[in-house]
Amino acid sequence: MAQDDPRRLIPRTDQLMGLSAVRRARERLSEAVVRAVVRETQRRARRGDLAPEEVEPAVLAALAARSASSLTPVLNATGVVVHTNLGRAPLSAAAVDALVAAGGYVDVELDLETGTRSRRGAGARAALLAACPPAGDALVVNNGAAALVLATTALAAGREVVISRGELVEIGAGFRLPELIESTGARLREVGTTNRTHLRDYAEAIGPQTGCLLKVHPSNFRLEGFTSGVDVDGLRPLARAHGVPLVADLGSGLLTPDPHLPGEPDAGTALEDGADIVIASGDKLLGGPQAGLVLGRPDVVARLAGHPLARAVRADKLALAALEATLAGGTAPVVSALHADPDRLRDRAERLAAAVGAPVVPHDGRVGGGGAPGVPLPGWAVRLPEAAAPRLRTGRPAVLPRVHDHACLLDLRCVPESDDDRLLAAVRAALAALAASDPGSGDGDGNSGSSGSGDSDGRAR
Repeated sequence: MAQDDPRRLIPRTDQLMGLSAVRRARERLSEAVVRAVVRETQRRARRGDLAPEEVEPAVLAALAARSASSLTPVLNATGVVVHTNLGRAPLSAAAVDALVAAGGYVDVELDLETGTRSRRGAGARAALLAACPPAGDALVVNNGAAALVLATTALAAGREVVISRGELVEIGAGFRLPELIESTGARLREVGTTNRTHLRDYAEAIGPQTGCLLKVHPSNFRLEGFTSGVDVDGLRPLARAHGVPLVADLGSGLLTPDPHLPGEPDAGTALEDGADIVIASGDKLLGGPQAGLVLGRPDVVARLAGHPLARAVRADKLALAALEATLAGGTAPVVSALHADPDRLRDRAERLAAAVGAPVVPHDGRVGGGGAPGVPLPGWAVRLPEAAAPRLRTGRPAVLPRVHDHACLLDLRCVPESDDDRLLAAVRAALAALAASDPGSGDGDGNSGSSGSGDSDGRAR
């Protein structure tokens, strides 16, 4: 390298690593991550992308922007409340505080008064029983699929699970309940047909090899027309007469009825109707962390809790803390979004639209996450050019809109009102970048009259 080569002036690694700001960054980032940032910045300088005197501030800026997690916070402007691709339920402030508190040593399995071991997650269990009085006991595992696997393993491994053919559903990411259940060693005893199943079908299938009767809420689809089925209340006498456990997999996580979602089953009603245990999700409509909930008769819950598999699928302290806080704290964001006032949503949308010169159009949101398929959530959206969508997704903050019918739609249902200013700044930045790249495309009109609703599977298209 020539004596006058400016690359000789690039700061050495030990110089950069010794900077006080870099040392502070090493308290929250690993040594390997910090060194990688330093070396990448030096490489940029050697390529001529940075002047030597720009290396130090570039390293500091890169470290300040670097997070220990690769996950990017996103403003959900799709109108889909339980958005699977965005992690389903956003946690309440109480749940976030509980997560922080549980980050250290906590009494998750300890009775502080006696100094002896206690039941794991006693606080979450007590909160669940308070929120769902018909339940005699409760168990928390790491997700809804795990709860179903545990139930069918503990009750029917090597035996038969009697289930209607119309309830053999496929859930997210291609997971199919029949395959999930059969992986436990249980055998499926399918009854009825896809569209019609009668009580006699269940009665004829029950025998010495029956481990349990299983009712599965189809969640993310509806079967209409010439159909019939047997609900939990109808199956109760049959299950009692044969001494067979009746399991209801409800999926979405409502503990009590919600008048906004009249067709969505809830745990309390299912237990009152005769289910021995119900299985539900701690996220989705409950609005808490990912967790699988098992509620019901103490003796049946005890069979699940005592099975060796329960150890493999148990919830960790963070999920237990966040679940308890979701139940005992204030209103969860999911609940607020589901019950948002359409007039208030319109006011917010019109303020955003006026600030960027865009129109407001009617827009139906969706529950998402497999909950209440086909149930619209009436609201409003700001319509932008379709080309604004990628700019919004990659902006700071990242904003996920709904792209439909050649327009970019921003539905504020799931955007906290406290983030309206951040959303406005993101929209302005996206439109400015769009106008700079294509001066003819930066106006606020999406050139579409679409008022279509969000996809029923919970994903923006």
